[in-house]
Amino acid sequence: MPKNTSKPSRPAAPAKSRKPFLIGAAVVAAAAVLGIASYQASSPDPKPTVNDSAASASASDPAAAGAHPELMKLARRDAKDPLAQGRADAPVVMIEYADFKCSYCGKFARDTEPQLVKKYVDNGTLRIEWRNFPIFGAESEAAARGAWAAGQQGRFWQFHAAAYAEGAKEKGFGGDRLKELAEEAGVPDAARFEKDLDSDAAKAAVKKDQDEAYALGASSTPSFLINGTPLAGAQPMAEFAQVIEAAAKK
Repeated sequence: MPKNTSKPSRPAAPAKSRKPFLIGAAVVAAAAVLGIASYQASSPDPKPTVNDSAASASASDPAAAGAHPELMKLARRDAKDPLAQGRADAPVVMIEYADFKCSYCGKFARDTEPQLVKKYVDNGTLRIEWRNFPIFGAESEAAARGAWAAGQQGRFWQFHAAAYAEGAKEKGFGGDRLKELAEEAGVPDAARFEKDLDSDAAKAAVKKDQDEAYALGASSTPSFLINGTPLAGAQPMAEFAQVIEAAAKK
């Protein structure tokens, strides 16, 4: 099994954050697949139970497992969402749950995501919706809020690129570093960025994304849903292409 996901070394959040919020019982039931696929993608010795056949297929051959229609409802398809790229009515939506301190998330952002944008987003097939899923502590939370704040000025993807640049993670995500990243991303109003960074709105937006990931059973980053089909880890381009093209045909 591929081991290209990152897991926190401590509990990712208080127990109350792990409770499914209002996404519907059917979604929660189907979503266990993402949690199991996430575990299997990073576990050295996966031990599926008798009910895990679909999840096992999702981890090793996502296209074979098929989509879970209820999970497709998690796509927000908001044309004004600054943390998304691609047409709101694209036939395929990929939701990405990721952490800026995650090495494998950075690998995906640098190596695979640009290929997906060029091949599928630019031609209108794919929409990518980002969800902040900070699981590595205070700096993860701060980076997530910084990314959200940059998005309020239309510079989320530029901040995303700066935060995931080679060597950026090693510099940390303290207050001064976040300001540097915002400047590098071309955020025009530094004072507004600092205000938004520490706002209740930023904290609420990050928590909403984080709660969604926990409700799905995600336990490592990056984790993906592609039209309801779970995919865990920074998989090769071919794995994403297989699932995206299968979803587009439907």
